[in-house]
Amino acid sequence: MSNAESYWSASEQLTAKRGEITDRNGNVLAMDGRSYTVAVSPKQLDKLGITDKVITKLADLLGMTEGDMRKIATAKNDKNEFYAQREVRPKGWKIDSTVGDKISAFKQELEDDTRSVDVGVYLLNETKRYYPKNTLAAQLLGYVDKEGKAQYGLESFLDSSLRGEDGYRKYQKDGNRIQLDGGQVDYKASRDGKNVTLTIDSEIQNYVEQAIQKAYDKYTPKSITAIAVDPNTMEILGLANLPSADPNVYWTQDPSGFYNHAVRSLYEPGSTFKIVTLAGAVQEGIFDPEAKYMSGSIRVGTDTIKDIKRGGWGEISYLEGLKRSSNVAFVHLGYEGLGEEKLRSYITNFGFGAKTGVELPGELVGSIRFHYPIEVATATFGQGVSVTPIQQVAAVSAVANGGKLMKPQIIKQIEDPVTGEVEVRKPTMVRQVISEETSRKVGEYLEQVVSDKDIGTGKNAYIEGYRVAGKTGTAQKWDNTLNGGKGGYSSDKYVVSFIGFAPVGNPKILVYVVIDEPNDKYVGGGTAAAPVFKEIVQQSLRRLGVKPQLTAEQLAQLKAEADGADKKPPTATVPDLVGQPPATADSKLKSLELTSETVGSGKEVLQQIPRAGSVVPLSQRIYLITENRDQLTVPDLKGLSLRDAMEVSTLFGMRTVTEGEGYVVSQSIEKKNGIRILKLVLEPEDPNSSEDSSDDSSGDGEQKDSSSEPQD
Repeated sequence: MSNAESYWSASEQLTAKRGEITDRNGNVLAMDGRSYTVAVSPKQLDKLGITDKVITKLADLLGMTEGDMRKIATAKNDKNEFYAQREVRPKGWKIDSTVGDKISAFKQELEDDTRSVDVGVYLLNETKRYYPKNTLAAQLLGYVDKEGKAQYGLESFLDSSLRGEDGYRKYQKDGNRIQLDGGQVDYKASRDGKNVTLTIDSEIQNYVEQAIQKAYDKYTPKSITAIAVDPNTMEILGLANLPSADPNVYWTQDPSGFYNHAVRSLYEPGSTFKIVTLAGAVQEGIFDPEAKYMSGSIRVGTDTIKDIKRGGWGEISYLEGLKRSSNVAFVHLGYEGLGEEKLRSYITNFGFGAKTGVELPGELVGSIRFHYPIEVATATFGQGVSVTPIQQVAAVSAVANGGKLMKPQIIKQIEDPVTGEVEVRKPTMVRQVISEETSRKVGEYLEQVVSDKDIGTGKNAYIEGYRVAGKTGTAQKWDNTLNGGKGGYSSDKYVVSFIGFAPVGNPKILVYVVIDEPNDKYVGGGTAAAPVFKEIVQQSLRRLGVKPQLTAEQLAQLKAEADGADKKPPTATVPDLVGQPPATADSKLKSLELTSETVGSGKEVLQQIPRAGSVVPLSQRIYLITENRDQLTVPDLKGLSLRDAMEVSTLFGMRTVTEGEGYVVSQSIEKKNGIRILKLVLEPEDPNSSEDSSDDSSGDGEQKDSSSEPQD
């Protein structure tokens, strides 16, 4: 073959599609979307005499100064000739379709005015990474910049799997730059990236973000972090930090908004760490809840450790010491009872001082210092140790779930769209840390920290109808500038926190909330963090279908209210309508004050939704299906419960994604990769009907003063 024949005169890159990231229910969190790059022809604009008009309009639409736009629209080459085409960068680079549509309309206006098919304004098709839920899960996801480089989060951590592999097509062309018929072609197909399904639930993620936003607005801390997990599997259901950012417009955001404190920041945990000491003491048979000790202070060598109430509460039981979050109690249990070796062993076995292995970038290790007796003593209540929030969550999950330390999991599965292979990630147990019996006892003790409305420091986390266990934390921050540069604990800078789980005995969710430097030095974990925990857990339990367990007294009260109500019942039982003419079925439903919608034009009901025997609210529509699926169009689903709406969508064979909870308020059909997707937006029928808005704000028992002694 001659040199001329072997010379490839043209090459075309075949760009791979980046894989999607979805939540556990298939809701898209990151995807490739259509975008445009704006280009102009200075030569054509000058020829048509529309340069000034284009400069003014495009500058306005793209958020540019007219001066910057003019430099592009009047650019000339070294021969002093107008360029044939120039891209409008950076403002016109990979713009969203909303702006693109406005420019397209302006372009059409120019074509009508000039009667020219080429008006010197062009929209070049591009692909851009798009995050449909904007700031939701920003630190988990990270972003892909316009150069195609993955930054932060899972976009970066899983980049090699998500990005796929570009292909190419090389070919010969003739003197007119046309591909030669029969010419040699070298071709390599692109390979699309893998699709990643996360363990998070978008709704629970939303609950987390809304709850921490309220606390962030109130206390204006340096940062706030919350993690929600299934303690049995350590699947992360929601994880968020503030400040946050919008990956769709990353170039306008402060990079700190993408920083994931859950794995990349170290904190002294304070009294939430007492759970580790308590678990070890119960496992070793050291913790006697009824045994007494003198609270207030305790000597360790030449040092004195004090309780949060400097004078203490006199002689109290160890269970009361737990409820009040007494430091002295835990020095007795951990320093004197367990001793340095066993205490260190439990801390290590619970996973502290090592990475958890969670598949997120930048995970830190933390440290446990046992150089001096005072460091052993203060470690028993979480001072002088540094941990990441994800370590703390994994450890307390082991206390909640029967004693099993689990590896935190954020990835549920990875699917290769080319081969169809699916790699499913299963929960991974690291080790058994404590016995099931110890786990049960510790859960019951921690439940009393929340349920005791008189002295429990966690009482603001109490949720009516659910057994909630938890522990507050309020840790002074170390300040290197104190004591002439030697450092010391600050008297006005704190990290406050709360960690807990529910329901006790059969936990479905565990949540940890960490607030770094709230603006009020007198608030503790029980005051600031516990209400955040309560809001997240209360909503999540409903989302997870966990019903409250009401007492006999509460049930009797509800029955009395129902018996005394002089009104029609709000529900009705759906009769069997299959095989009946639609008109007859509709008449029967009307007699029960129910409305119906006939789907199809058949002569008899082939299927009904909801099924016969279902008890439904009178406001719910009953669907009468009279034709086979392939002949039907999707009906109006407004007012349906999620379960019934999903049954309708299944009937039509459609993939469905949901947003919200309760009953359908709107619906839309979108097309992605040729597949029709039904999107349903749901809202509660009565948002206030089942909310427990009570909030005991009488204090959390975490008193502070200006001393540098350890705090709760």
